[in-house]
Amino acid sequence: MPQAGTVPDPRPARKGLKARLYHILEAGKTSDRASLIFDVSMTILIIANVVAFSLETVPDIAAQYGGLLEAFNIASVAVFTVEYLARIWVCTEHGPYRRLNGFTARARFVRTPMMIVDLLAIAPFYLAFFLAIDLRVLRVFRLLRFFKLARYSPALSSLSRVLWQERRALGAAMIVMSGALLVSSTLLYFIERHEQPEAFGSVPAAMWWSMATLTTVGYGDVVPVTAGGRLVGALVMLFGLGMFALPIGIIATGFSQEIHRREFAITWGMVARVPLFSALEAEQIFAIMGRLEAVTLPRGSHIAHAGDPADAMYFIISGEVMVERDPEEPIYLREGDFFGEMALLRKATRQHELTVSADCDLLKLASDDFTMLARRHPEIREAVVKVARERAGDATAFTEDEEIEEALRHE
Repeated sequence: MPQAGTVPDPRPARKGLKARLYHILEAGKTSDRASLIFDVSMTILIIANVVAFSLETVPDIAAQYGGLLEAFNIASVAVFTVEYLARIWVCTEHGPYRRLNGFTARARFVRTPMMIVDLLAIAPFYLAFFLAIDLRVLRVFRLLRFFKLARYSPALSSLSRVLWQERRALGAAMIVMSGALLVSSTLLYFIERHEQPEAFGSVPAAMWWSMATLTTVGYGDVVPVTAGGRLVGALVMLFGLGMFALPIGIIATGFSQEIHRREFAITWGMVARVPLFSALEAEQIFAIMGRLEAVTLPRGSHIAHAGDPADAMYFIISGEVMVERDPEEPIYLREGDFFGEMALLRKATRQHELTVSADCDLLKLASDDFTMLARRHPEIREAVVKVARERAGDATAFTEDEEIEEALRHE
């Protein structure tokens, strides 16, 4: 009989080198020491590659240590290549890909964004053997290795997510900024074209001054000399302070909110490893990733007290949580378990004390997002209800579909 609070994993148990390697490469943040060592080592190697690229551009260093830097580059490419091939090999361990044959699963996996970045990070090295390409151009592509950090850094992954989420607001800001650029350059063209034909002889030529002024850079290489031009210039400076602050404010606010929501990087493999989500398609897992909040809590922290309103359910990525149903015999939940679903189903308050008994990494799913998820994926709701029945110790709990549906409809 499964431990209370544990949802049975629908995937068959897999052992061996392939399953172990998958856990190390794709599990994300976990208590597994080998996975942690791998993530830290890869992060250090990526940063070292960026530093080495910069040092190669210093003539004295390149002349003295060029051979050593090139050897380091070759060794790094070898490591990145093995990593790339290993990820392709173990991708069939991902829950969504297990239902596919090996070729189809790998063909889909290599088209994911991070795998494309991994390929671009090593491809230029091998292309140099077959194509007559300037080596200096190929070196520039080595900077793409920096973006491999998105696997391990919540900052980079969060920034890309913010840019996508705020794309409409950023698009609107770009339209406003483009309009300001066009209007200001046109005005200076008509006012200054006779006085400074070389700088303001056309609208495109005047755009250089407009861009420098709107962005408050003010290089000073081109300045209006007429009274009308200076008046317009002063207005453009003031207007630029507000206009170009729009996208900066949008990105900064979104990034700040996102990075504070995610205390560690939520990866595709991390979500797919949760038994409750393991049967979902890859696209569905990507959608869920954006709704989960990463929370790290030290030992002894209180997650919730009895009587607190139920605002979320939690999935344990690593660590241990103690549920004080009975002070003499508390229940311990560990990696892969989830809790907090019963109060959400009933729209009730917390019934038990929840305390972190070992340093814990959690994925938090807010109440509204849980409702949306339960509507779109009935199989997830059924799994949650099954565990809720086990915890309630009542096989008849939540048996009325109407009761559950009403709870899910209620916002």
